[in-house]
Amino acid sequence: MQGQTQSVSFDGREIRLTTGRFAPQAGGSVLVECGDTAVLVTATRSGGREGIDFLPLTCDYEERLYAAGRIPGSFFRREARPPERAILTTRLIDRPLRPLFPSWLRDDIQVVATVLSLDERVPPDVLAVTGASIATLLAKIPFAGPMAAVRVALLGDDFVLNPSYREIERSDLDLVVAGTPSGVVMVEAGANQLPEQDVIEAIDFGYEAVGELIKAQLQLLSDLGIEQVIPEPKVEDPALPAFLEKECSKPIGEVLKQFSQTKIERDGKLDAIKAAVGEKIAGLKDDDSIKLVVSGNSKVLGNSFKSLTKKLMREQILKDGKRVDGRGLDEVRPIQAAVGVLPKRVHGSGLFQRGLTQVLSCATLGTPSDAQELDDLNPSTEKTYLHHYNFPPYSTGETKPMRSPGRREIGHGALAERALVPVLPSKESFPYVLRVVSECLSSNGSTSMGSVCGSTLALMDAGVPLKAPVSGAAMGLIKEGEEVRILTDIQGIEDFLGDMDFKVAGTEKGITALQMDMKITGLAVKTVAEAVNQARPARLHILEKMLEAIEKPRDTLSPHAPRLLSFRIDPELIGTVIGPGGRTIKGITERTNTKIDIEDGGIVTIASHDGAAAEEAQRIIEGLTRRVSEGEVFSGSVTRVIPIGAFVEILPGKEGMIHISQLSESRVEKVEDVVNVGDQVTVRVREIDNRGRINLTLRGVPQQDQTAN
Repeated sequence: MQGQTQSVSFDGREIRLTTGRFAPQAGGSVLVECGDTAVLVTATRSGGREGIDFLPLTCDYEERLYAAGRIPGSFFRREARPPERAILTTRLIDRPLRPLFPSWLRDDIQVVATVLSLDERVPPDVLAVTGASIATLLAKIPFAGPMAAVRVALLGDDFVLNPSYREIERSDLDLVVAGTPSGVVMVEAGANQLPEQDVIEAIDFGYEAVGELIKAQLQLLSDLGIEQVIPEPKVEDPALPAFLEKECSKPIGEVLKQFSQTKIERDGKLDAIKAAVGEKIAGLKDDDSIKLVVSGNSKVLGNSFKSLTKKLMREQILKDGKRVDGRGLDEVRPIQAAVGVLPKRVHGSGLFQRGLTQVLSCATLGTPSDAQELDDLNPSTEKTYLHHYNFPPYSTGETKPMRSPGRREIGHGALAERALVPVLPSKESFPYVLRVVSECLSSNGSTSMGSVCGSTLALMDAGVPLKAPVSGAAMGLIKEGEEVRILTDIQGIEDFLGDMDFKVAGTEKGITALQMDMKITGLAVKTVAEAVNQARPARLHILEKMLEAIEKPRDTLSPHAPRLLSFRIDPELIGTVIGPGGRTIKGITERTNTKIDIEDGGIVTIASHDGAAAEEAQRIIEGLTRRVSEGEVFSGSVTRVIPIGAFVEILPGKEGMIHISQLSESRVEKVEDVVNVGDQVTVRVREIDNRGRINLTLRGVPQQDQTAN
């Protein structure tokens, strides 16, 4: 059980790779360690299932809270459904890994990354991505790797590799770059309105570091005596493709050149061509090899027809510079934008449409107690901005069961969320918790960027004072040999049959989010830079159309949105406001009909639909937390009378007691002889005892002065 450990020196840190010790029955396994962070990554391959015409790859990222010395907070005290950030890391592993498997591979492959130990100076996600490549190589699965990933932060003017969680929080950039020897294969980033050139330099910086990790993997294979299994093209019977090219090239080409037709019309015509050639094949002689191949597997014809359509569409773009809807390569589809499309019961709504892609986004303003509590390995424990993305089947004209959100929905929602976070107002200036839900009503390419645009419209309609509006565009790519064409604002067929899906979101000032996925084994940084720069005029054009619908955030909130007052108190006095068993704060909320939240740092937020009630609650809390000094004079009301004295409310919610001996210069037999409940009196603070109790006196205090301090 000793295994073999090799060390890699990377950016001044040591990364340790242990093989042959853990998970001996997995196809390949590696324990990746850096600092005290340890991630076990395994890759296992099993035989293919009959009838599968795709790669059944499953990636899982598992967080164990014992890795951080914690016990799960759920009722069952064990890990249950993966938290959102774990699902996003799963996608981070899957996206650069998937395009590196050969297109003909149909075996079940499962990659599992389990975080066994966490050092907050070393986030485990990028280690898991690199570990997935190592485990796949060790499992001897056909794979166009090695592949590795790094994170890049920008602190001041310096790029930092694989920063700590705290450095990420302070950084103006959180960028993950994954690459192979062929080039960049995946980019994921959030940025604080950074110029395009800064982001491009960060990608280049990250890819250079990726090269060091790729070399380390090749050295590991050499030291272990393992030969990498290089994917080889699968030789297929050329008869069917040749037959389809002869029979279908002309009619498919004519359909692709009918630029004025809708997507539904084009898809219908292509289906008719495929059905006609299928009937023609069925009419061939029984001993014809083409008929035997097609009848043996009903999906063969569909796959070959798709390949021919892909080839012809790509040729049209490369040779003629024309896309299936007649647009030029850098043209954006027609845009429509509207706000306030729903009644103001919905705090803010925005409808965004680009071509046939239509997204309805709805914003809700909540109170601090609506923040989402997080129970995962990340040190941050709550979210105050939530973006949720829904993709119902009718958006693509299909029917299928409605399920809970899948990984795709969670990923698209997180991308739109990341794009808006840099422009949200500070908690101090706008203490609302914000939730935006984007309903994809129609999909034909880049609903995630449609969600970014719709969210901006909805938040502005809700009166959220954004620092700047955000728009987004999806870029595509066609690459044949050395021929490369970058497409602006790709639609569904171009995403489906193209080589890249590159989403760029940002403001007029700069980029706020990036996400790039490839269907090829890598892309030069120079080409990535061209795509980033080509996206800018598209983003600004879309933004201009959005601002025609709403120029700036509304000055007033929906009448149905809660009104919040936010102020700060001394954190040491939080217990005074809450009171024994929460009685004090409960009494304030019941008296004023408000909702009150207090953070550990002393920020108090009061929510109410009645502004006067919120102000009353604020006065009470400020009274409770005001420090009273000996000798101060107050005017207040007698609230209680007991045999030894009377209690006076000198400030809202704060009482002091007048001992019977302090009611008068002369002896008092009975408290009621001097004061009764409801009387207004002027008192002076005589002393504050060691338990914080306020003792008052009437002696020597003129009662005609009724002005409270």
